[in-house]
Amino acid sequence: MTEQANPQPVDLEEVTTSEDERVFVATQWQLMWWKFRKHKLAMISVVVVAFLYTLAIFSEFLAPYDPNTKDSLYKLSPPVKIHWVDSEGNFSLRPFIYGIDREQDERTLRWTYFEDMEQKYPLKLFARGDEYEWWGLWTSNVKLIGFDGMSSSKDVIFSPLGRDRLGRDMLSRVIHGARISMSIGLVGVMLSLSLGIVLGGVSGYYGGVADTVIQRMIEFLRSMPSIPLWMALAAAVPPVWPPLRVYFGITVILSFISWTGMARVVRGRFLSLREEDFVMSARLAGSSEIRIILRHMVPSFMSHIIATITLSIPNMILSETSLSFLGLGLRPPIISWGVLLQEAQNVRSVALAPWLLLPALGVVVAVLSFNFMGDGMRDAADPYSR
Repeated sequence: MTEQANPQPVDLEEVTTSEDERVFVATQWQLMWWKFRKHKLAMISVVVVAFLYTLAIFSEFLAPYDPNTKDSLYKLSPPVKIHWVDSEGNFSLRPFIYGIDREQDERTLRWTYFEDMEQKYPLKLFARGDEYEWWGLWTSNVKLIGFDGMSSSKDVIFSPLGRDRLGRDMLSRVIHGARISMSIGLVGVMLSLSLGIVLGGVSGYYGGVADTVIQRMIEFLRSMPSIPLWMALAAAVPPVWPPLRVYFGITVILSFISWTGMARVVRGRFLSLREEDFVMSARLAGSSEIRIILRHMVPSFMSHIIATITLSIPNMILSETSLSFLGLGLRPPIISWGVLLQEAQNVRSVALAPWLLLPALGVVVAVLSFNFMGDGMRDAADPYSR
């Protein structure tokens, strides 16, 4: 028998020393990234959030149809099935859909849709569809996936999520709704962040009368019930405003309400930092108060601000969805997930077309992803904790 070679002994002290040196020379952002990578749900959520914002940016290219195009032939038609195996059991590497036939019930007058096995339409990438203008930069009619003659065919539709009561494609409307619902969270949080840092910083840094006035204003806003306050402010938006102005109006309303939490966080941090040695050194060096606040104090807890922003975005999304669902937020022809959920307000619509509730799934996925990502960032903000 051959003797097995003795394994070389591992110098644990050397390994530990190299890891310690790697940590000692790492920057704060590197430590935060290493801590964030250990949070598996947060890493998955980053991918999901990136996917949702990709939908928002390239919605015209990804949506199979124009979201406002109506087709009276396919009102409340169910989701179209995508096949790889035909009716004869033959497997196809290219997915395909069948044509659509319909018939009307003589007693209920309700249309019933079923597949026409005689008509087979292969799907392909970069198909030609409805013409669109992408962000006002250029005009095209190329879609990510579809079939030949998709824009003109009346015998078949590519609607994997079904159609609404006006015959509009739900998949296209959900994808376009992501642009408004996901962007209103970012824009609203940026506005509330600016208000929170400015007013919270003034309150914590200067104190005195400014602190008293700002804190009383915060307590007044936080003491009011959120939904009635939203309803009162949203009702003040004139109904004759164009869609873009209504969008920014609702964003400002949501920011006006949600800045108080950030202001209190910033005030508490400023109260603890204004007597620190590095702040006193900056004052003695002749730095202006604006430079001390923006250059020295705010960066010292920037990681906490980032975590707070990430956790605030889902609240903005839910607020916009709630207002639009109640008819007090965004209104058609603007497309957001909240506007789409107005279609599912009555039981009859949900019973006949349960796919109208699918925009709620987008809200749930977005809110959960931001919450998990915020949890990971909150943990990573303190990389020295266990």
